[in-house]
Amino acid sequence: MSQLGPIDYAVISQALIAGAREMGVKLIRSAYSTILREARDGSAGLMDRYGNTVAQAELIPMQLGPIGETLRACLKRHPVETLQEGDFLINNDPFEGGQHIPDVFIFTPIFVGGRVVGFGASVAHHLDLGGGAPGLNIHASDVYQEGLRFPPSKYSFERDWNGGSFERLVTANVRVPDLTIGDFNAQFAANAIGVLRVKQLCERYGTDKVEAAMKEMQDYSERRVRAAIAQAPKGTFYGEDAVDDDGLTDDPLVVKAKVTIAEDSVEIDFEGTCAQVKRNLNCPYSSTLSAALSCVKSVLTSPDIPYNEGMARPIKIKVPYGSLLNPRPPAPVRARMIPAYRVFNAVMKAMAQALPDKVIATGFDCTTAFCLSHLGEKGYSVYLEIFGGGYGASRETDGCDAVDSPLSNCSNAPVESLDIDYDFFRIVGYELAPDSFGLGARRGGAGFTRRCEILRDDVQLAIYSDRFRLAPEGLQGGEPGQRGYCRVFRANGTTEELRSKAAIDLGKGDIVEMFVGGGAGFGRLEERPDSMIDRDLADGLITRDPRAARKLAAE
Repeated sequence: MSQLGPIDYAVISQALIAGAREMGVKLIRSAYSTILREARDGSAGLMDRYGNTVAQAELIPMQLGPIGETLRACLKRHPVETLQEGDFLINNDPFEGGQHIPDVFIFTPIFVGGRVVGFGASVAHHLDLGGGAPGLNIHASDVYQEGLRFPPSKYSFERDWNGGSFERLVTANVRVPDLTIGDFNAQFAANAIGVLRVKQLCERYGTDKVEAAMKEMQDYSERRVRAAIAQAPKGTFYGEDAVDDDGLTDDPLVVKAKVTIAEDSVEIDFEGTCAQVKRNLNCPYSSTLSAALSCVKSVLTSPDIPYNEGMARPIKIKVPYGSLLNPRPPAPVRARMIPAYRVFNAVMKAMAQALPDKVIATGFDCTTAFCLSHLGEKGYSVYLEIFGGGYGASRETDGCDAVDSPLSNCSNAPVESLDIDYDFFRIVGYELAPDSFGLGARRGGAGFTRRCEILRDDVQLAIYSDRFRLAPEGLQGGEPGQRGYCRVFRANGTTEELRSKAAIDLGKGDIVEMFVGGGAGFGRLEERPDSMIDRDLADGLITRDPRAARKLAAE
């Protein structure tokens, strides 16, 4: 094997990272649906021949954290030695390395000299993959009702996809085939860019050096993570959070985390977490793994450490089988992001005991999936968007206002784009929500309100959200953030308050108001600088001066 010098390593490693980022750009720019094209709910990366993540685009942390698990499930059935030029692997099975049905992972092998040196990988949240309802089915009682499931499989692009039987099968089972097939093709295009860039590197530097660089990138991340853990306080710490309910009862779904920081490793045990539930709030193991890893990396390590397979090696995660975070099949899992955020929160709270200066307070931390659909003369029209909320504050800074939550990172879908693509509703209100966050020495991020006017009869609304009952908790004296809600103002003058997991029919003239709350504060309000309070008052983010109440209390 050719020796890999430091200059070659620097060039090749950065080229691989650049290639992954280019894949991400290609994926988004080639997409058809607003959920991928505008909200950017997809990811891309490069893998080595063993199924390990080497480099990834800076898109959705949740999707790419456990992608090695997703690819290795494919390679277990279709070993790398059996693959041929033109093959691709596909997987969206939540119980075999996947996450939830809409996130479809596609892997394209990279052949150099007749040998696979790696894979171009992409994942996209698809607008509709069939199932019991357009976009999302909140009433699903098993995974079969949530859409087409692709077990870890191998197909030929030319034979099975490019006008072939597999493409026709998918087309026949989805409500918006033009958008769904278009987004699949965006994934293939992204993978093709990754394949091309790795082949070019192999031609220039040799396959041995490229593969050696892939291995060293992972080893480098592992060394950096272990070194960071070595600097952290040692011991066992506990954290807990909860999902509001399962949509059937009012009982909270508790997530418990025990975090043990050793010399150069971390163990996270979720023993004591509630059992799996009958609705779609179950979180597959790979999603639990991703949420826990994301929290540990954000707290313990530097942002310049590449997020690849090596980063996960020092971290061991235990999840009870049959629990909310590792359900038995055929449990429904569509809303798995909600308990995944409680994983993030519980681990964050545990680590706050060890590293109070490096954590954030609880944010709204919820993927709110908001879906409107209408069946017209030309077929279905389906709108799906992911709403975030406000981040929790840290010791040094206020939380981010009105952005997607830490595990997701989806972008805003511009109102103008929705006006072009959909004629059965329109956005009539979209604004930051004053007083929606917890105050403190540093305040949480603001939430926002969005209102949709329905322009046709026979429109269906489906949502899953959270934090309608249990507010985000502050740290070290910070105040809690505000809880969310969803209201329907009917054309007949009545108002309906919806649960956080709901599906209803809408008619022309109805207005849906969705409010996602803000994050919690960090530290006591008495410690907040006057200049920050003055700024929030001037911006209209707070409607009363908290210093007045403070002065009155002192008197």
